[in-house]
Amino acid sequence: MSGGRRSLGLWMLIALVIGNIIGSGVFVLPAALAPFGAASLLGWGISLCGALMLALVYAWLAQIVPNHGGAYAYARRAFGDRVGFVAAWSYWVCVWSANAAIAVAFAGSLGSVWPAATSTPLRGALCALGALWVCTSISLSGVREAGYTAIVTTSLKLVPLVVFGLLGLGWVHASAFHPFNASGLPLVSVASSVAALTLWAFLGLETATVPTGVVRDPQRTVPRATVIGMTVAGLATMLACTVVVGMLPADVLHASAAPMAEAARRVWGNAAGIGIGVIATISCFGALNGWVLLQAQTTLAPALDGLFPKAFARMDKRGTPWFGLLISSVLASALIISNYSRTLVALFTFTILLSTAATLLPYLITVLAWWRIDIAANRWRRLVALGALAFSLWALIGTGTETLLWGAVLLLAGLPIYVWQRYLVRSRS
Repeated sequence: MSGGRRSLGLWMLIALVIGNIIGSGVFVLPAALAPFGAASLLGWGISLCGALMLALVYAWLAQIVPNHGGAYAYARRAFGDRVGFVAAWSYWVCVWSANAAIAVAFAGSLGSVWPAATSTPLRGALCALGALWVCTSISLSGVREAGYTAIVTTSLKLVPLVVFGLLGLGWVHASAFHPFNASGLPLVSVASSVAALTLWAFLGLETATVPTGVVRDPQRTVPRATVIGMTVAGLATMLACTVVVGMLPADVLHASAAPMAEAARRVWGNAAGIGIGVIATISCFGALNGWVLLQAQTTLAPALDGLFPKAFARMDKRGTPWFGLLISSVLASALIISNYSRTLVALFTFTILLSTAATLLPYLITVLAWWRIDIAANRWRRLVALGALAFSLWALIGTGTETLLWGAVLLLAGLPIYVWQRYLVRSRS
């Protein structure tokens, strides 16, 4: 890819990482964590440490393997075309299904501020589709435009989120964390359940490693953006969610569909609650913008290597792989439309399940690839990679039978494409 197309610098890439991690999860997670009380901090700690270890592995691989494509490039380098295709296919499905989930979350957040926009399932679906295609249009206008949008939207949501977390510390009630383990379950079970819930909040830590072909000085910029973005987003998310748990009574927290907005409304008035709703809407839109940009780049590398159809490598004069971008948005739209009769919550849950099932396998493959590629690593890096491997395996198993079945179905769906592409390669040779 030509140097003129390398449009993403360090700050844009950091904004993309933070923006892709901080989406909808931070605004709804406190309600899901309510039954566990202060013991939820154990699960947060496991998820944060596991995500940071994964981020470090991705950062090290970005220095060793500067190829475009993230997990796909690492898997192909370590294990060959077959495993590379599995990583690319799984991650691509993760990206477009995640975009459907985030678009639905955007509609839900907009509905909390403007109820008429989502008063019926059809209106909610149309709002989600509108946001998805606005972001698609931004990415079609160029990588740099999407990068600028990421900086603006990340600033608009990160700063208020951190301010909310810091100010909210003054209204945290110690009684909200008593008893320490409100669920009564063994602490190991609590940690496992909470870590599984918070895993969605950290998806996107690998963002910087995917579009390396449009990043300036990728071997320096990508590792720095990965670690800085993951650290900032992880700490901000953990702070905000923990503060909300401490600000609201357990019964109110558990029943609230928008716990952060409810906490702000109770402490600072209705205007503050509406303000949090607006920030949540901006947050979802910013995450959607970042993930749409990612879907345009995810299919490019395997297409250039002949593992995906050639059409995915078509680029316009701005260097945007427009076919991959459009087909991904069409698939995300189909997912929204085919399930629009569900409530927004049910649709969001379904798409999260689909996306999580598709993303855990590339994480695991990436860590295994590092062990094969960086054979001369020191003891410190090996310990971190071992922790990342254990976390990936535990998270994959802990997602449950239904999620694993979805993952198997998605992999099988890609098998005909792999077989066809290999046939084309053999027939040409």
